[in-house]
Amino acid sequence: MARMTHLYSVLPVTDPEESLGWYTALFGRPADEVVGEEFMWRVDDTAWVVLAARPDRVGGGLLTLGVSGLDEILARLVAHGAGHEPVETYGNGVRHVVAHDPDGNSLSLAEPPSD
Repeated sequence: MARMTHLYSVLPVTDPEESLGWYTALFGRPADEVVGEEFMWRVDDTAWVVLAARPDRVGGGLLTLGVSGLDEILARLVAHGAGHEPVETYGNGVRHVVAHDPDGNSLSLAEPPSD
């Protein structure tokens, strides 16, 4: 039976080189791989977030990432001059926040409650 084994979530940006600072702050490290003009961060063994020049789709990206260390991630973004919406805490204890990259793509960060 055929199955899918890898996820590459592509975020459309105007210029990947110009977006590097924001995404480096988000992930806390440089891209794990650069393929041509695409910058790739590994977020799991078989899952990647990819920046790619797609001017016709800029600002239309929607991505939700499960994270740990939400406050540290937000501090890096703020130190980089990037803002974010207020952090919400849901009834189940999940902390959630939305940040927008320089091109307007929406990245939701969700941190589960501590055990």
